[in-house]
Amino acid sequence: MSSSTPHVHLSAIPLPTLYDLLRDVTLPSHSPAARFTNWGRTFTCSPLAVFEPESEYHCRLILELARREGKVLRAVGVGHSPSDLACTSGYMLRTTKLNRLLEVHVDKQYVVAQAGITLDALHAELAKHNLAMINVGSISDQTLGGIVTTATHGTGINYGVISTHVIALSLLLADGSRVSCSRQERPDLFIASICGLGSTGLILTVTLQVEPAFRLRDVQESIPFRECVRNLHSLVKASEHVRFWWFPASDTIRVSSADRTAEPSSPVGSWLWHSFFGFHVIQFLLFLARYILSLNVFVSRFAAWLVSNRVVAVDDSYRVFNLDCRYPQHTTEWAIPYERTQACLEDLHSWLAQEFADPNGLRPHFPIEIRFSDADDIWLSPSNGQKTCWIGVVQYKPYGLEVPYKKLFERFEAILFRHGGRPHWAKAHHLRPDSLRTLYPRFDDFVGVLQDVDPRGIFRNEYVQRHIFGKTGPEFHGRVFKRRAA
Repeated sequence: MSSSTPHVHLSAIPLPTLYDLLRDVTLPSHSPAARFTNWGRTFTCSPLAVFEPESEYHCRLILELARREGKVLRAVGVGHSPSDLACTSGYMLRTTKLNRLLEVHVDKQYVVAQAGITLDALHAELAKHNLAMINVGSISDQTLGGIVTTATHGTGINYGVISTHVIALSLLLADGSRVSCSRQERPDLFIASICGLGSTGLILTVTLQVEPAFRLRDVQESIPFRECVRNLHSLVKASEHVRFWWFPASDTIRVSSADRTAEPSSPVGSWLWHSFFGFHVIQFLLFLARYILSLNVFVSRFAAWLVSNRVVAVDDSYRVFNLDCRYPQHTTEWAIPYERTQACLEDLHSWLAQEFADPNGLRPHFPIEIRFSDADDIWLSPSNGQKTCWIGVVQYKPYGLEVPYKKLFERFEAILFRHGGRPHWAKAHHLRPDSLRTLYPRFDDFVGVLQDVDPRGIFRNEYVQRHIFGKTGPEFHGRVFKRRAA
């Protein structure tokens, strides 16, 4: 039996009283925070109201208001998703203040945290107890709830997406009940929720498996593209956490190979890359390349040169896992079966060679990031049932200004789709239920859970309605929340 707490007398609260109870956690309509824009400055929305609850009771009140008024309720953390996943025309619940570490079990190596805690804050709290997350993605300026509900990943061919480290969840369901779920308790709800796009309910707490704090020894060196592809399997399996950064214009790949180590900390980075040159000069050159597209080739080669030296660094795990995302950007990332990696990279290489040979061809930014994850059984995880290679491209927005990206992404995605690609759920993509159903064997099971726990669709924003339920029309279009250039 699951543990649940029915909403206590909330339905008896008069509507004016409900408004009064929520006044202190409702952002004023004139507040800049009452309008949501994601980190990449690519999508934006103006919800009917934005709430910043400070307790679970506040969350229950907000849900009761949404239930009564028939409005969609969307939870959002930092807003790092490069898509409109967090956007809504209904009510928005910011988890900013639901950010505490609640329990620490050092001996059993797990913690319980509120879903709104950022990974940055979680790293700091875990370090106090000599603990660390098992694997981390490139960014820690995002919430624990956000990475769980999108099956966000790090890298390591024998390491699953971060959702595989989740032991249990507590959720506030659409009917107002608070439930717990795990692989033993309401397993279908649990498996649906650990890559649920925020549509199964409001995640209140996450029970997360961790491990003793560790350092990573990261060796980075640049090698020719052909050498990397030829030796792909040995490179990927040579270290615990391997990732590549491909600079197509210079035909080189930067290989990062990281392993747990007892060596003392020795954080060494590329001074040129992290200095004035690495940030400001490249951003200025990218700005110029908006007008002189051919300059993008030079900028990419210049960037590849800045990081061309062999570097060995030892540092706390999350510091090695994390990267500086540098500038606002358009990005897309797809996951393909690992065994298709070499063929897919060769196809991408041939396509980009054609673009570079064409005077009017596309000139992509850099680098193309390539990472890996183990297979899992999470219904909507892109790694479901298969070891996975993740391939992502970016188009930077220097000084926040727009750059061409649509044709580049369309051609990139077409190649990845041919190789069995599944899109990263946090990033914009064009797939609808018919296509997704062919990629995810348990897709209909996921839909069934949503229909069971949320028959009225309180947690279904435009993104979920579009991609999971196939809704069409102007209000569900993929660009309905697209940020227009100022």
